Amino acid sequence: MSGQNIRQADGLLMNVHDPSKGPVLPKDGERNVLITSALPYVNNVPHLGNIIGSTLSADVFARYSRTLNVPTLYICGTDEYGTATETKALEEGVSPLELCTKFHLLHTEIYKWFELSFDKWGRTSTPEHTKITQQVYLDLHKNGFFKLETADQTYCEDDNLFLADRFVEGTCPQCGYDDARGDQCDKCGLTYSSPTELKNPRCKRNKTHKVSVRPSTHACMRLDLLQPKLEDWMQKARVKGKWGSNAVITDKGEIVEPRMLGEGLRPSAVTRDLKWGVEVPKTGDAEEDKAMEGKVIYVWFDAPIGYPSITATYTDQWEKWWKNPDDVELYQFMGKDNVYFHTVLFPAMLIGTGQPWTMLHDISSTQYLNYEDTKFSKSRNIGVFGNNARETGQPPSVWRYYLLSQRPENSDSSFLWSSFIAANNNELLANLGNFVNRVVKFVNAKYDSVVPGPEGLAGGDFIPDSNPSTPAAQLDADFVNDVNTKLTEFRASMDETKLRNGLSVAMSLSARGNQYLQDNSLDNALLANQPERCAQVLLNAINLIYLLSVTFHPFMPSTTEGILRQLNAPARSLPTKFSIDILPGHKLGKAEYLFKKIENVNGAQEKAWQKQFGGDSVVADKVDPAGPGGHPEGGKVPNVKDVNVDKKAAHLAKQAEIAKIKRAAAKEAEKNKTPEEKELESKIESQGKLVAMIKKGVQTGNADEELAKAKELKAELAELRKKLKEASISN
Repeated sequence: MSGQNIRQADGLLMNVHDPSKGPVLPKDGERNVLITSALPYVNNVPHLGNIIGSTLSADVFARYSRTLNVPTLYICGTDEYGTATETKALEEGVSPLELCTKFHLLHTEIYKWFELSFDKWGRTSTPEHTKITQQVYLDLHKNGFFKLETADQTYCEDDNLFLADRFVEGTCPQCGYDDARGDQCDKCGLTYSSPTELKNPRCKRNKTHKVSVRPSTHACMRLDLLQPKLEDWMQKARVKGKWGSNAVITDKGEIVEPRMLGEGLRPSAVTRDLKWGVEVPKTGDAEEDKAMEGKVIYVWFDAPIGYPSITATYTDQWEKWWKNPDDVELYQFMGKDNVYFHTVLFPAMLIGTGQPWTMLHDISSTQYLNYEDTKFSKSRNIGVFGNNARETGQPPSVWRYYLLSQRPENSDSSFLWSSFIAANNNELLANLGNFVNRVVKFVNAKYDSVVPGPEGLAGGDFIPDSNPSTPAAQLDADFVNDVNTKLTEFRASMDETKLRNGLSVAMSLSARGNQYLQDNSLDNALLANQPERCAQVLLNAINLIYLLSVTFHPFMPSTTEGILRQLNAPARSLPTKFSIDILPGHKLGKAEYLFKKIENVNGAQEKAWQKQFGGDSVVADKVDPAGPGGHPEGGKVPNVKDVNVDKKAAHLAKQAEIAKIKRAAAKEAEKNKTPEEKELESKIESQGKLVAMIKKGVQTGNADEELAKAKELKAELAELRKKLKEASISN
């Protein structure tokens, strides 16, 4: 670039990887960062909550890591196997692979528009994925972590296939609700271990199809045997990685995942009766291989293996990333509903293989992002989905900024059009955009775009006067000290994956720049009366803008590109302190607007977007016609202005009604229980408490023996309920 005068120093500039020179690989003996975001399921169009929950958050951390000049690899791709894909393909009359390819391209376009910087964006339907998944299975099998179990499953006689939970519905055995799902009743909240517990089960795809119950044998991973090693790893990992509290374990080390408490983890089936998936490999045991013939590996077993398998499609040296626990730190990003699979199931799988896998270093999970105080719903056309964002005409930077400013790190948050508009106009435009534009325009106009200041200045760390003798020196000292304090906070927040606070601190750095200009009264009078002071103020301001270019790079990469164009400077690395790196005599580029105001006179634009994307969704309950059981699906969502509703009152009333229904259903179910059921439930509860106390050392006894008794009681209760169910059906 012509006219540049940038300080020369090792590590000052950001190392930008050139893909033509080969893959990014870790460096021996150095810190290397491996980043994954939860693989989006292929035939779901991601909504804004999905994007902020995993892919966008991971992208921000990957970009941040690169600003530190740390070797960084960011991996993601579509999760393509499983029941949902096979059934959807059947409905559309295409092969599962054709369906996956169509949706994979849709995902690709969405993430490209959101400027996600995957080093490799792949998919799980590859030969590499099959090879690595089968090897993990065989390693676990060799080490004795599988056993076969046979259980009844629902089977569609017309389609000749076993039905997964989500494709079965029927009558709830507790409250009698006729549209209970295969895994849970939406009316009373009862969950089922199997859809065979439903009365009158039917195929959700076609209610005229005949559903029967058939036995099927599956390979179950011995999570019960792996739990001690898993807990030992988990306690060490949370300390090393400084985990915050999540859905499985608290920051104090208390395990809160219910499946790990009481009796502990149970063997979990990792095979399924499907055609679309990774085929269960032959183990050499003739009887077992025959039982597993025609089955595939469960999608939640193979999906996380997608991380190393997608890396294997990026480089044949993938093990340098995935079997390098000493030099590589693995960061994984996801929504809270995926925490169990990444802190329990996937680590247990890797531990069980006995191989030196790179294990989870830190996990960053989010709560839920709602849309205008309700849930996103594709079927009801409520909310903004990934392929809709560009329809607003707002650039990716604005979308990224707003979503990250609302990142639901500790509690659920909401996407609101009113705050989206305010974020652009009152924050991006008024703060960051104003500061950069004011400084660059002033230098363009008054100095012919040449950065002013002392000739021959070497630059480097700005060391403020510890005992300022003039008001100007005091202003500079306060400015530099404030910037350094904020920069330290920014790095700490980002290192701990507190991305929302990191963004807030970056904006406060920009606000401090505006304050600095205000404190020094930057204007034509300062230029005319105190030219040296004016030059110093501008030199400091320009170098703060250079610092802002790197602090905002993780959040808004296109905005950073715009800043660097105006500065006529290369991308820089993230410093630890404020420094003078753009030196006097450097030629700036021309000023340009980073952001444009969103016109919203009398809320017109807000209302237009609400109408386009489902309106204020509190009124979604008033759709016409309503769906089954009054559920708001299928009908048209009215405009906010057409429905007079107190949002808070409506929400509270809805919650109260749900609670009332659940209490009534539970009371009715309790009333209908036989004395034998109640007695067995009481015994199971007591036995569970006894096992827990023995494990904690509060009570003496043999935990394994007592656990076996608890399992016998549960089996007895299950058998009793099965007989009661058969009796009720025959009546």
